[in-house]
This record gives sequence, C-alpha cells and structure tokens, in this order.
Amino acid sequence: MLDLAIIGGGPAGLSAGLYATRGGLKNVVMFEKGMPGGQITSSSEMENYPGVAEVKSGFDFMAPWQEQCFRFGLKHEMAEVERVLKQGEHFILILSDKKQIEAKSVIVATGGSPKKSGVKGEDVFWGKGVSSCATCDGFFYKNKEVAILGGGDTAIEEAIYLAKICSKVTVIHRRNEFRSSPITLERAKKESNIEFLTPYGIEEICGDDSGVTGLKLKNLENGSTKSLDIACLFVLIGYNVNNSVLFQEDKSTICAVSEYGEAIVNLKMETNVPGLFVAGDLRICAPKQVVCAAADGATAALGAIEYIEHHK
Repeated sequence: MLDLAIIGGGPAGLSAGLYATRGGLKNVVMFEKGMPGGQITSSSEMENYPGVAEVKSGFDFMAPWQEQCFRFGLKHEMAEVERVLKQGEHFILILSDKKQIEAKSVIVATGGSPKKSGVKGEDVFWGKGVSSCATCDGFFYKNKEVAILGGGDTAIEEAIYLAKICSKVTVIHRRNEFRSSPITLERAKKESNIEFLTPYGIEEICGDDSGVTGLKLKNLENGSTKSLDIACLFVLIGYNVNNSVLFQEDKSTICAVSEYGEAIVNLKMETNVPGLFVAGDLRICAPKQVVCAAADGATAALGAIEYIEHHK
C-alpha cells in the first residue's frame, strides 16, 4: 500500500512529491501518463516565478523540477488514473487498465485548461499573441493595444487589469448583455482606455512570423465586418477543470465540488473527505499561476504527512 498517491505531474504534483518525500514519507508515487511538467511546458515565456530571473520557455523552466522533485525518493508511474474511491480508511485508485492501487492518502493535482474559441488562427498563434492569462502575459504587451474575447467576470476583471498596462483594451463579446457582475462592468466602463465591441464575433486571428497583428470581426446583428489592429488577444471564455478522477460510478463525486466542478478545499488543501487533498487549478479559487500551484502542492503534502502520522 502506498503512503501517498499523487495524481498529476504539473507544478502542484511535483511540488507535493518533493515535500512529501523530503518530509519523510517513504512510499510515494506520482501518477502521470506523460512526462511531468504540466500545462506550463507549452508556454513560450516564463518570467514571473520568484527567484528565477532568467526568462525561459515553460519547457526549460520545468526541466530542473523533475531532477529535484525525484531526488528524495518520489516514484513516477506512467499510468492514467480513471477514478479515486474511498474504501474504509484507505483509498483505491482505478487505473485505465483496470489495475487497482491502494493508498493511505491521495493528492489530486490534475489541473485544468482554458476553453478555446475555435476561431481561425487561434491554434496557429497560441502562445504567440493569443493567450488565456492576462496576469501571466499582459506585461509583454505593455503600452500596446490588446483585445479580450469574453463577457464574464474573469474577462472584465482582466480587462481592468490590462488597462493599467496596455495603451488600449478592446473587449469583444457576442452579446450586448454581459454575464459579468454589474459592479465589475461599471468599473471597467470608467476606464478611459477600455472599449466594448458588441455584439461582435471574431472571424479570424491574423498575424505573421512575429505573432498576432490583428483581428477580423463581424457584427452579429447586421453582418458588417471590420478589422482591428492589436498585438495580443486574450481568450477568456471559461476554464475546464480536469475533475474526471473525482467522479464515482453513480456520477456523484468523491468529495464536495463547486457548481463549476472545482474541488472545495480549506487552506490546508483538505477536501471534506479525510486523507483526500486537492492542489492547483482543480481547487476552488485557484489563481492559475505556477507559483500558487507549487505552494498548493507543498501545503497538501504537509497535510498528508500530518494525516498519515495521526492515523498510524
């Protein structure tokens, strides 16, 4: 039986493995079907992790994490976990090949991914002028014109954030009404360099070898078209959490989740199921930053150590 099973090999999972093994747990396995590193490995530039002054690609940034996090005995099993069950005091991990693994405690750190719009050019320029994180990438477009696709709270909040950095922010939304809270929307409308384009959709994201240069837009009421010159498009239309491992055969979830399917945890990353922890982007109110995911993983590992000590 494992002392601790970690599901997911991104910053949260790796950090959890480092702190758990360095903290004294001897039988810790991280289940990650591919190579560890997580979503950040696809980022073209990483420059906001404290203590790492050099600007690196996400892949290069994560490379030393593996050597460090496996140094104290963390094991990596390239297997996909389909489901986690609680059976008495212990947990059962059901793998995709139907093999079952028993563990005293579990940390789920499967993360999530931003929803994509499917607009022509989005995949071509993703990471090269198309982004899903203003906090991560906004600084690269300081004093430049950018656009946001979306109409919810996140989109409008990020527009306000970008307005402090960029020369102009254009919010593109397919409806005249916004899902964002009225208070947030009113704050955005008070920013002189935020423009709202409604009801518009994006026909194509345009660019060249240097990245995004503009958008082709269509008015969804009258069919008229227009072009918009920008340096970056932030696609903020939602986020999918990778929560399938939490679901049971009867479609219930092993622990409490929010209306968006995020695991509800406390400040120790504990769910309402003793011994089950969730770290990183899968938890409620996740900032979706590498430094925060890593901190979550460390916190969850310390909690798992404490839990196992108390249940010997």
